[in-house]
Amino acid sequence: MNNKITYHKVGDYYLPSLYLEKDEYKKDYQIGKYGHLRLEYLKTHKKAEYTIMLMDGSLRKHIVDTDKQAKERFEILMKQMLEKNPIDEELKNTDPLRWVGFMNNYKHLVEEIIFKELICI
Repeated sequence: MNNKITYHKVGDYYLPSLYLEKDEYKKDYQIGKYGHLRLEYLKTHKKAEYTIMLMDGSLRKHIVDTDKQAKERFEILMKQMLEKNPIDEELKNTDPLRWVGFMNNYKHLVEEIIFKELICI
């Protein structure tokens, strides 16, 4: 990072040439649902924190790391939910709508935990 400040002339004034460096952190990683939710939360509820991370180049790292953590947490919590409250696999064949209802309930419960632990902090 270049700490030297350069200026450019606009009319009669010299203004600092400010720019954001291109963030290359895991540029091949496709940010998912949870990363986008965290980004929107920062933009709307934590504007100062968002601006600081944007300016110091740590925003993408934060979003990517949050997205990865949330996906891992989702898998762990769903597994735990199914271990503690098993759904009979035969139900999938006999009453698929009820099975989907159970799975959607578990998914919503797990996502609520993720939102409180990782997204809305």
